[in-house]
Amino acid sequence: MTALVHHPTLSFLSPFSQSQQHGHCSSRKLLVTRKDQLYKTVGKPRPIMALASNKESGILVGERLYLGMDFGTSGARYALIDKQGIIHSEGKREYPVFMSEEKMDWVRSWRAALFSLLEDVPVHLRPLVASISIDGTSATTLIVDRNTGEPLWRPFLYNESCPDALPTVKSVAPANHTVCSGSSTLCKLVSWWNIEESNKKSALLLHQADWLLWLLHGKLGVSDYNNALKVGYDPASDSYPPWLHSQPYSQLLPSVIAPGTSIGNLKEDIRTQFGFHEDCIVCAGTTDSIAAFLAARATQPGKAVTSLGSTLAIKLLSTTRIDDARFGVYSHRLDDKWLVGGASNTGGAVLKQFFTDEQLQKLSEQINPMEASPLDYYPLKAVGERFPVADPNLVPRLHPRPESDVEYLHGILESIAHIEATAYNLLKDLGATQVEEVLTAGGGAKNEKWTKIRERVLGLPVSRAKQTEAAYGAALLALKGAQHHSC
Repeated sequence: MTALVHHPTLSFLSPFSQSQQHGHCSSRKLLVTRKDQLYKTVGKPRPIMALASNKESGILVGERLYLGMDFGTSGARYALIDKQGIIHSEGKREYPVFMSEEKMDWVRSWRAALFSLLEDVPVHLRPLVASISIDGTSATTLIVDRNTGEPLWRPFLYNESCPDALPTVKSVAPANHTVCSGSSTLCKLVSWWNIEESNKKSALLLHQADWLLWLLHGKLGVSDYNNALKVGYDPASDSYPPWLHSQPYSQLLPSVIAPGTSIGNLKEDIRTQFGFHEDCIVCAGTTDSIAAFLAARATQPGKAVTSLGSTLAIKLLSTTRIDDARFGVYSHRLDDKWLVGGASNTGGAVLKQFFTDEQLQKLSEQINPMEASPLDYYPLKAVGERFPVADPNLVPRLHPRPESDVEYLHGILESIAHIEATAYNLLKDLGATQVEEVLTAGGGAKNEKWTKIRERVLGLPVSRAKQTEAAYGAALLALKGAQHHSC
């Protein structure tokens, strides 16, 4: 078990009493940020949904609210909750399309979406907001001017790979370390460092959530230990390791605090513009996947969340840290525990190769979930698997196909459940806490027959998580930050 260095911090596990394009670093161009620069605006921030309580919603006199914002792969959301976790308002925005030099200007888009979300918070609720936190996509990286906060380079998106930097990173990092992946934050930093000549002394690395939070609190150079994991930060010792500190580009690294820690008050100009209270604080954020886990409220070791979306991803709360790059398994710190995770290439994308949503619903109704399917498949959309079997050459196995579509769907659903069971058993074999209960998120959580199949195959209680939106998890983080700040 990995020992943790203790420091006074809040617990955010128990709050109550990813259409961007893949890219490569070699083709990136410098973003020149000028106030007089002309941008081509293709679209405006568009509210997709906004639900709000009214003044008679039962908010008690003196009660405060807590605002979480999620900047995911395809849009931004907000959730406004009270201390009981009840949602008083929520909404989402598409990322507005701004072009600069014929490329998407993500910085301007994120900034516009942020202030659009603040504008979407009902006016009568804004003075009640006590704290704000934001989650962002993991490993989305910005290199900014440490004096002005303005980007010196176009952002490196979460799904971009920098293979040019991988040999350098592997030469300094421990074997099989989380940073030894072309898409890691550290590879993106090293790639920029090797290209850039003139701005190294004035440069600072921030993650997407860090930069958006800076727009609200105004203190440059602060990150959290969840976002900083993929740049090499060691959450067990609460420090950057010596092998990273000794590198010349370490001068760009931000300071790191616990997610949910108060950074400072909301800037006066923003308070005035939007009507937030003068004591509203801004708290350190986290990644979108961790915020989604927090939303499910799996607060005890042994509790897990399976996400059944296009792929199958699992996250297990464990007392032991597990990192094994052979299987793509790594651990995020959550207070004095660890969130151990892995992702398979199986999942809903395979189902949609054969069935429409309507067919899935109708065929599922005819399945007897208590009866085991005799079919043995390994459902993949293409060749290659990463977890729980690390085999880039693993061939999909979806035959023989019976004449009955009901039997075929039953076989696929049950086979995916067996892969899920194998995944949790692998985490146990690697030393993680044994899973005791599984909460489910993603589109597959709606399929009750599949839930029953998984419950039988896993031999565990399986249920649908009541909340799965990352914005809700960010709001819980803001709540804990406010509670800790007031102590």
